[in-house]
Order: sequence, then structure tokens, then C-alpha cells
Amino acid sequence: MPAMLPAPADSARRLAAVLPSAIASLGARQGEPAGPLGLQPARSAVVVLVDGLGAANLAGRRGHARTLSAAFGRRDVLRTTFPSTTAAAIASFATGADPGEHGLVGYRTLVPERDRLANQLNGWEAGVLPTDWQRRATLFEQAREAGYEPSTVGAARYADSGYTRAVLRGADYHAAASIEDRFAVARELVDSVDGALVYLYVPELDQLAHAHGWESERWIAALERLDGAVGALTARMPRGAGLLVTADHGVVDVPARRHVFIDRAPELLEGVRHVGGEPRCLALYLEPGLEASDRAAVAERWRAAEGERAWVLTRDEAIQAGLFGTVDDEVRPRIADVLVAARAGIAYYDARESDRSAETMVGQHGSLTDEESRVPLLRFGAYQRN
Repeated sequence: MPAMLPAPADSARRLAAVLPSAIASLGARQGEPAGPLGLQPARSAVVVLVDGLGAANLAGRRGHARTLSAAFGRRDVLRTTFPSTTAAAIASFATGADPGEHGLVGYRTLVPERDRLANQLNGWEAGVLPTDWQRRATLFEQAREAGYEPSTVGAARYADSGYTRAVLRGADYHAAASIEDRFAVARELVDSVDGALVYLYVPELDQLAHAHGWESERWIAALERLDGAVGALTARMPRGAGLLVTADHGVVDVPARRHVFIDRAPELLEGVRHVGGEPRCLALYLEPGLEASDRAAVAERWRAAEGERAWVLTRDEAIQAGLFGTVDDEVRPRIADVLVAARAGIAYYDARESDRSAETMVGQHGSLTDEESRVPLLRFGAYQRN
């Protein structure tokens, strides 16, 4: 059996609860906490999602983020999705649904009808993912139907991507280049519109963590810029507007000496047709003709080899543990037959891959550790704790 999993059962304190709570707060009466997170009523809402700012990352650099840290207490933590990766997490944030419902169950996952892996962030551009791959209405669509004016503020390069169309549809997209520019646009939107719902995306910290590590000077400099932008916005927000700051996952730094190359143990790849997922959370898809006993043997070989430093689960075990939430029948084949989620500070690679650029990454995420799965929820303005 796999090692005990760390994920809690409390579904109310999840990333997927953030946007529904913000929307509920716009229609709430004074004194009536709104949504699963119990937010105070607000006339407009700004929700900032910082890619790669885990609770442990923020706690480790409190001195460089005074505005954020002042709002960060023990209760101000959520759990993100499994895997703790952007494709699954932002889809859950934007739909309020579990990965097992919206269908984006990882970074690189199987498209069963095509028998090939697809990157869930850019598979639409590659022509691998169909337009209806993301299976749920977004909360932005629902908010617009309810009479609100949802907007997304992000970098221009994401404005018309397939992933944006899949998970952010229903919101007007406003492009802005820098962190500071995006926050300025958000302020203009809440200044001009009552009932504004503004989602602001900050990818810089994740990008710098991948390239240099979250403990690098460049990452710290970006955190300081973010903190300054949050402080400037809170100082100038209109009365009654609320601001939330959260994240899609945390980051751990994995040096090259801690890379594990799975192709060096050929017995682990017997019966494996596709190796998907990402370095901190492998998704192994088995040959379709394998007998049940042979499929079980694959999981057991991985447990014997990696069980001391990874959680190794079959698809059924992961679903029973609730890691993907409610799993629709159509989504089930997209989930790997065997999942290998790192517990130790390692990253798995396959030297047989034609593109080995991922091996240059320092910052990593995807697994179940607290460092990767716990994210902050910081409240400002109308949402500030009394």
C-alpha cells in the first residue's frame, strides 16, 4: 500500500473556493459572510493569483514582502489541486470544480482517443486538445449571467491562447506588460465599475523559480515588486472594494544532483506506454492490453524502488483518496494508471525524451508535499479580517 497521504479532507479551504466566494460577496448583505470562505460583502472584487507563491515560499521571505506578510496568518492557507500544477489549479480556480470534473488532470496527460500525451497549457495550439476538453462552465460566465462585469488582467501573450479560452471564457481580457501595469489596470477597473470582478494573473515568480530557483535573488526581487504593487493598490482602492491574493501552487528547488533518471531502471518501464505528468509527479500510462496482475506488478515495482521517497498510487487508489475530487466517467481515462508523486527533494526525468530542456529547471512543483500544495489566501480592503 502507498505511504499515508498528507492531503486533508476539508474541501472548504481549497483554491477552488476562492472565486465563488468573491462572487458571492458582491451580492451579499452587510454582516452576512459570503461563500465557503466567509468573505465580507464588497462592492467590487479583485482576485490576484500569483503563479508559484506557496505558503512556505512566502513565509520563508517575509522580510521581502511586508504588505503580504502583514496579512498572512496561520488561518490564511488553502490547499491547491492535485497535481499541484498550473493547468489543473487555475482550471479549478476558474470553474470552482475539481480536476476530476473539469478534466485537466495534470500537466502532460493522455488524450485517450488519440493515444498521445498533450500539454494541458498549450495542447490547444498544438491541435491535440479539442475545444471542449475543459468540460465545465467558468465562474466568469456565471458571473456575467448574474449581471456582473468580469475581467481578466494578464500578459498579452496569454490573451488568446487555447488555455485562456478554455478556463477564462466569460471575462474581458485586458493585456498589460509588467506587474505594476497589471495592478494599475485592475485599479482602473474597480474605480470605474460597481460590481467589477477582476482576476489578475502574475506569472513572473513561477517563471523565475523555474529558471533560477525560488531562493534566488531574481525571485526575491520579483516578490518585492509584487509586494509593492499590492501595497499601492490597497492604498488607492475605492471604499468597499475587496482584494484577495492567492496562488496556484508552491515551489521547491531541486538541484541537478537530485535528478533521478527513470530510464536507467528499465524494469520500471516495463508495460509503460506513455510517461506523462511532470518531474515532481510522474503520470504512467500502461499498455492497454496488460492483464490486471501485470498492471498491479508495475505499481509494486515502483513502490519497491521509489516508495521511500515518493507516493506511488494506482488510478483507483488516487480516486478513492479523493485526490482528484469527484471524477466524471469521461475524465477517468485521462488519469494515469500509476502516479509517482515525489516526497523527497528529487525530480524524475527520462533521458529518452527528445526535448530535455526541462532538466535545466531549478524550481519544481506538482506533488503533494506541503511546500507545493499549501498556498496563501491574503485578504485586503473589504475582505480584511477584523
